[in-house]
Amino acid sequence: MNGKSDRHDLEILIKSRNPIIGIETHEENRAVNLLSEIARDFNKPLFTWDVVDGLKRSELLDDFDALTETQTPEHMLKHIISVPRPSIYALCDFHPYIEDAPQVVRLLKEVVLKQAELGHTIVFISHQLSIPEEIKRFVSRFDMALPGKEQLDALIRKEAKVWSQRNGQKVRTDSRTLQRLINNLQGLTLSDAKRLIRNVINDDGAITEDELPAINKAKFELLNMEGVLSFEYETSKFAEVGGLYNLKRWLKQREVVFHRRDEIDLDPPKGLMLVGVQGGGKSLAAKAVAGMWSVPLLRLDFGTLYNKYHGETERNLREALNMAELMAPCVLWFDEIEKGISTQNNDGGTSQRVLGTLLTWMAENDKPVFVVSTANDISRLPPELIRKGRLDEIFFVDLPDVNSRKEIFAIHLEKRKLNSAQFDLEKLALSCEGFTGSEIEQAIVSGLYHSYGQDKKLTTAIILDEIKNTRPLSVVMAEKLSELRQWAAGRTISAN
Repeated sequence: MNGKSDRHDLEILIKSRNPIIGIETHEENRAVNLLSEIARDFNKPLFTWDVVDGLKRSELLDDFDALTETQTPEHMLKHIISVPRPSIYALCDFHPYIEDAPQVVRLLKEVVLKQAELGHTIVFISHQLSIPEEIKRFVSRFDMALPGKEQLDALIRKEAKVWSQRNGQKVRTDSRTLQRLINNLQGLTLSDAKRLIRNVINDDGAITEDELPAINKAKFELLNMEGVLSFEYETSKFAEVGGLYNLKRWLKQREVVFHRRDEIDLDPPKGLMLVGVQGGGKSLAAKAVAGMWSVPLLRLDFGTLYNKYHGETERNLREALNMAELMAPCVLWFDEIEKGISTQNNDGGTSQRVLGTLLTWMAENDKPVFVVSTANDISRLPPELIRKGRLDEIFFVDLPDVNSRKEIFAIHLEKRKLNSAQFDLEKLALSCEGFTGSEIEQAIVSGLYHSYGQDKKLTTAIILDEIKNTRPLSVVMAEKLSELRQWAAGRTISAN
């Protein structure tokens, strides 16, 4: 479907006698093949040019010939101007030769000015195009469509068939994982998608859910997003998160709609905000959303964005949001969002402009990008951001209750290859009321240091001693926690 649309749209540009067409792509062969099909239908010669071979006839339609000494841009363009028959010229990687090159730019302009007489079409094909002002108004941009779900599905099945014929057995997968793979490959070119599909199939003849994070990481690297967003490779499953029962249930209900938004007549979920005490598990919950839904997690730290791109924050935020759309379906995590969007107007208005950019994107975005915002100080956030409609829900991540603390102890003990059944989880959970999840983990870590130092086995008693020697954040910052709970009452939904 996308291939037919590409051909139709490019045909119109050529038929409309646009003198120069710019195609910004890494798929040079695909672009040339597309032009070859169109040239054949129009009964026009197609020539390709690169700095190594010069002009070459892509196919012989008649006996027209005269391609000697055309390696340099100047000689090539002079040759084009001398050709009487209307032709299509695909210039590959031509972008370096129009930068600070007045003679080349002038020759291009000559081709444009003689368009009515010559009827030639010049097509720039490059990974990146920077067009000089002298000819910019004569250049029509053309973007080749990225493969859709049907094309990706057909591509996976084709590669699976090739592997099966070569190895005498079928590729192992299931329909759910196959659909997730198709979704996660969207935003890539056909050639990049094919390469990733081959890698995952040739590895072990299977497409499994465990391989999806590696595919997402490879996609992130191919799209060259490093520097604006960070890719969180380790995304937790909710089985590794103690408590948060309401949040887990809420997300489970929306998982199907998020992945099948095109099939279900229901507004897809937009996102949520997690508010709570530091160390309460907000970051882990953000990671767990992506792990639960088997999609990539992209993290945008507003503090880093401001520091690194001083004076260009709004532009870089727009770039980050565009990149998230390319990675869709994904979870976009705004970590400590109050650092970048504050009601305090002492930064020359940058925060207000950032807020405007973000609100506009949240209102207009129609891609499967699920936003998870985490905040420690909700009072610093403007009401426009936290009202219903911008995000689906605000969850308050409070200190874990006794049952959640038991789960957290079990999770962190098992994580360190310790049998949680050998510990008195009930006693441990009761002894650490007011502890955050991270403080519980630290009690276990401190206990392990103690046991290794004394050459002893870790026991319940050792962990209890570490708990006694810990002053949790709920004690150190009791007043601030009380204020936060008071604000959350009636304004948020409990995540526990």
